[in-house]
Amino acid sequence: MPDDDRYLWLEDLDSPEARRWVAERNAETLDSLAGVEFARLKDAILETFDSKERIPYPGWRGDGFYYDFWRDADHPRGLWRRTTPEQFRRDEPEWDVLLDVDALNATEGTNWTWSNVTVLRPGYDRCLVSLSRGGADAVVVREFDLVERVFVDGFTLPEAKTSVSWIDVDHLYVATDFGPGSLTPSGYPRIVKQWRRGTPLAAAEVVFEGRPDDVEVWAGHDPTPGFERDHILRLVDFYRRDLLLRSPSGDFVRLDVPEDAGCDWHREWLLIRPRSAWTTGGATYPAGALLATDFDDFLSGVRRMTVLFEPDPHTSLRSWSWTRNHLLLVTMTDVRTRAFVLSPGPAGWRREPLGDESAAEDLAIVQTDPDRDDSYLISSEGFLRPDTLSLGVVGGRTEVLKREPAFFDTSGMTVRQFFAVSADGTRVPYFVVGSQPDAPTILNGYGGFEVSMTPGYSGAWGRGWFARGGTYVVANIRGGGEYGPDWHKAAIREKRFRAYEDFAAVAVDLVTRGITTPERLGITGASNGGLLMGVMLTRYPELFGAVVASVPLLDMRRYTKLLAGMSWAAEYGDPDVEADWAFLRDYSPYHQVRPDRPYPPILFLTSTRDDRVHPGHARKMAALLRELGHEVAYYENVEGGHGGAADNDQAATIEALSLEFLWRKLRG
Repeated sequence: MPDDDRYLWLEDLDSPEARRWVAERNAETLDSLAGVEFARLKDAILETFDSKERIPYPGWRGDGFYYDFWRDADHPRGLWRRTTPEQFRRDEPEWDVLLDVDALNATEGTNWTWSNVTVLRPGYDRCLVSLSRGGADAVVVREFDLVERVFVDGFTLPEAKTSVSWIDVDHLYVATDFGPGSLTPSGYPRIVKQWRRGTPLAAAEVVFEGRPDDVEVWAGHDPTPGFERDHILRLVDFYRRDLLLRSPSGDFVRLDVPEDAGCDWHREWLLIRPRSAWTTGGATYPAGALLATDFDDFLSGVRRMTVLFEPDPHTSLRSWSWTRNHLLLVTMTDVRTRAFVLSPGPAGWRREPLGDESAAEDLAIVQTDPDRDDSYLISSEGFLRPDTLSLGVVGGRTEVLKREPAFFDTSGMTVRQFFAVSADGTRVPYFVVGSQPDAPTILNGYGGFEVSMTPGYSGAWGRGWFARGGTYVVANIRGGGEYGPDWHKAAIREKRFRAYEDFAAVAVDLVTRGITTPERLGITGASNGGLLMGVMLTRYPELFGAVVASVPLLDMRRYTKLLAGMSWAAEYGDPDVEADWAFLRDYSPYHQVRPDRPYPPILFLTSTRDDRVHPGHARKMAALLRELGHEVAYYENVEGGHGGAADNDQAATIEALSLEFLWRKLRG
């Protein structure tokens, strides 16, 4: 790529020239891929997205109701609704609709997309609803009366990347765009204020200001009776943070934990998960462990820790959740999950298995209600096993509440796990799902931000890929979280190339085992996985027959200057630092395109409303490859944010484009 970056103009989202370029590329892609088969594929996928037999995954908010946000063909933008536990057990529950987003859009003449809700506790009669335009991260916040089912003339915030937390019915913590100087270079709030009902936002009291080069700050309030706590979280970078406790007088006390540690508290307990080895109180605890201590004792200087989880070379901690009296852990051993319940008592903490989910490839605690009781919702699924949602009570029985229907025939299909050997000798696990050898194969990967790629059931992929005889592969490469913090840190900054070597090793291993061939091996990834796709395209093109890169990072020279990019400097490095640019340039896809090197065909998918990863990455890369005569397809959804789609129809279109493109290029 020339140093002058002649496609910089495509970063301008609103310019007529850029919009015209996008419209032309979209038309070309739809003309090329659309047709009878594409229409059937999209309809089959959309049917799974809109199915009324899907599981409505509920949220508990402390008031005894099951809350759910639901989209289908009749409600494309969705319904926020709730029901009782008794009704939820029925095949067709009676739902109490709280907010109809489609009706709201019709009334207000806009295109709101549901983002989030923050319910006042205790009380549960007011909430703060966050709505975005077309699925962006930036939201408007509006107060909603849960009794009257109406928005009220109360707390309202204009569009911005905002975080809010109730203190009580008349006070909020607000972190938002307060004007010039109030945002960080990453585009997130730098200032937290306390806002009193009935006063203008401009009159809100400044509680805390982060430094100009921080990533973000926000505040929260824990209203648990007898354990009320206020805190400020200052994000120094993506992995380092300061956690400050705010006293009633407004003073701050820093929680004396490592900057890169994760923390959580519940009533009298403090949990600490160090991301690096930590020596305290005369003991050293490994990265990825989970430690418990008495909160007040810790504040007073006592460093008496109980190790609740300690990793080993095969096992990491995936998640934890509190109930009223217990702690639920989900661990992962070679990317297969197990659940446990830990119970504190006079003799220490007792650990027991949580139920019997031995048939599941993947478990997740969906919800707990720590204000009320020891019940929990747990889901279990696998690549070929639809999800099951169960209700359990610690010490009691587990009851199946919902089963997702089977959207495709799995007869003759298998799930196998293999390990490839990367360039430095590291064993890299991957799953192979399918029914026949030497089939068109899709290899999916991510490898960043300590995010794990775990087994999951997809009706869309079942109908759009498995039903055609295709094979699907998931690679658990370094940079992810499958083996804890060390697995992640092995592939950050100057060691980023390890993730790419891992992915290439899996591709080679698939061919060596006779599962597929390079000509029939396609790859796909989104966001950081889209960067992975760009590197595979430019560094290992001979290994693949086709590539799909969704909402990708690709220009690592300018990524910190685009939207939220600066917040990821701890993951990738800062291109404005000469030493960092030296290793970033070595793999930056936009800078590694060569006119004389053959590349497999590639499809770029992105969204105009993505305000996290700028669509300019995909635009510029597509334009450069087109200029040099390579086979490129491009589709930019006008809505969708970083998720790529604002409703089920848009999501089905994007899935169908990806699967149809790969099938045509790989089927031979």
